[in-house]
Amino acid sequence: MQRLYDFLRRHPTGVDSFWAVVLLGFSSLSIVPVSAGILHTAAIVVVTLGLCLVVALRRKAPVQMLLLTAAIGVGQLIFGIRAVPADFGMVVIAYTVASAPGVPRWASRCALFGALVSPTLTFWRYQQGAQAPLSMRIISIALITVPFVLVWVLGDSMRTRRAYWAQLEERATRLEKEREAQSRIAVAAERARIARELHDVVAHNVSVMVVQADGAAYVLDTAPEQSRQALETISGTGRQALAEMRRLLGILRTGEQAESGEYVPQPGVEQLSDLVDQVRGAGLPVDFRTEGESRDLPSSVELTVYRIVQEALTNTRKHGGPDVRATVRVSYRGDDLELLVEDDGRGAQQEYYEDGGADGLGHGLIGMRERVGMVGGSLTAGPRPGGGFRIGAVLPLKPAR
Repeated sequence: MQRLYDFLRRHPTGVDSFWAVVLLGFSSLSIVPVSAGILHTAAIVVVTLGLCLVVALRRKAPVQMLLLTAAIGVGQLIFGIRAVPADFGMVVIAYTVASAPGVPRWASRCALFGALVSPTLTFWRYQQGAQAPLSMRIISIALITVPFVLVWVLGDSMRTRRAYWAQLEERATRLEKEREAQSRIAVAAERARIARELHDVVAHNVSVMVVQADGAAYVLDTAPEQSRQALETISGTGRQALAEMRRLLGILRTGEQAESGEYVPQPGVEQLSDLVDQVRGAGLPVDFRTEGESRDLPSSVELTVYRIVQEALTNTRKHGGPDVRATVRVSYRGDDLELLVEDDGRGAQQEYYEDGGADGLGHGLIGMRERVGMVGGSLTAGPRPGGGFRIGAVLPLKPAR
């Protein structure tokens, strides 16, 4: 049954043609030679065929069929052709042009005008009930007019309802596309966030381990105690890297628990001292100061400050050259936190901080800019006038209104 219904929906003209043939069959029973002559009978046949054609093509060409119906109706009035069974096609086309969503509104209004005027013109043309009282004639005209008007009203309401459902479907489709777009954006943002975290954790800790390993290998024979300290630093740095990696994995594993049942909290301003001590232990002298009255910061700002300092000191070790020194300043200024990390080394290549680098260089600065942008701050990075490299950030401590 469903297949039959789907087939009929896919072939509306075939369905209409079937009913047109049925209407033609009923109309043929009433077509008999009349006293007016063969020409009048031929005119009735033409009217019948025309109205059956209207029924057959009503959904394929509704406006053209409405005009054809109007012409047939005028012809019936002019040549005195009384109502035939095929005149039912006028009711059908009135409903069609009122209900079809693609039909111009003027065509629908013309159909309503015809429904209101046709019964009155028919009574006037054939003087039906001419001997009856005026009130009875008005009632008779109303009884014929009402079905035409009701059919038009039903069609117009169907048109409105179809338009409403079409809007709902369009809105649902648009919302679905928006949800998919938002999902893709959220996935991309999460991938970028994880990439930033992995870069900061791996780049910093691995660089510390490489520096310590090189130093241990250099003094292995001459200063065993320094080699032992370097290996302890490598071990501690590796454990810290594993702890932060475990925290990242814990964030990804929604609803799961780590083996210890807890994850390492994300680093913040309070952990900067430990970070600076670690860098100093790796051989980079760092002057660290905090200015202003410290206060509680949003967790996003806390992590941003820590990661900027971590990445900046890592870059100093990579690009600063020998005998480089670094300075870290954290200043609380009203509603902002100002962060400054600079060194007196040889600096980095210009394309590193301008274009984000080539061949994989500069991802750390890209991550910094992304982090600062997410909390509504600003970042400046570039060489110092007297040599070295400087990274400055201004982070708002209150959410933007």
